[in-house]
Amino acid sequence: MIEHQSTPGWVAVENFLSDAVVRPDRSLKRAVTSALEAGMPPIEVAPNAGKLLKLLVQLSGARRVLEIGTLAGFSTIWLAQGLPDDGRLVTCEYLPLHARVARANVDDAGLGHKVDIRVGAALDTLPELEREAGPPFDFVFIDADKENNPHYLDWAIRLGRPGTTIVVDNVVWEGAVLDASMDPVNAPGIISTLQMMGDDPRLDGTVIQTVGSKGWDGFALAIVR
Repeated sequence: MIEHQSTPGWVAVENFLSDAVVRPDRSLKRAVTSALEAGMPPIEVAPNAGKLLKLLVQLSGARRVLEIGTLAGFSTIWLAQGLPDDGRLVTCEYLPLHARVARANVDDAGLGHKVDIRVGAALDTLPELEREAGPPFDFVFIDADKENNPHYLDWAIRLGRPGTTIVVDNVVWEGAVLDASMDPVNAPGIISTLQMMGDDPRLDGTVIQTVGSKGWDGFALAIVR
């Protein structure tokens, strides 16, 4: 992620909200610690965002969730907690090390029976899911390499159904959506994704800016028409 100087007040407020309202459990705290121990970058969603994902899964009545970008399984645990006991979550992770850490964390959280971790490039896994011809996904969370976000968004629509909820993380990127030269690797994909979300007749969406421990960013929320 782009380097930034965090404003201490933002972080203090976020910590207060997390402690007072969000209250991540032991398994979620362990997922964050395990990521650091494994040398992963601290780029998992903030606890308040993770809790939002859980609540969105519950509000949408989702029974099948697709996640693109697993890391150590922090957001995976939140998403799986929002599913009913017989729900199913498929999460795509490129790196085997990350997948092993995530599997341990998901199992430690008592959610292993809900979660299928697919290892490899998501753009290889997603066509496999289409060929498997399973039920459509009710909820999709995209939080992986930003260059491929437009492709991930298209696959989310294809693997979903009318009414499927899609959340795309990191769509403000410290304001790089206004100046792609700030991050010529990631910003173009983010910008293209937002343009697609506004132009594609299959989608109806919005974007919310956020600020906190992860800096100045935001997420996009859309529903498949």
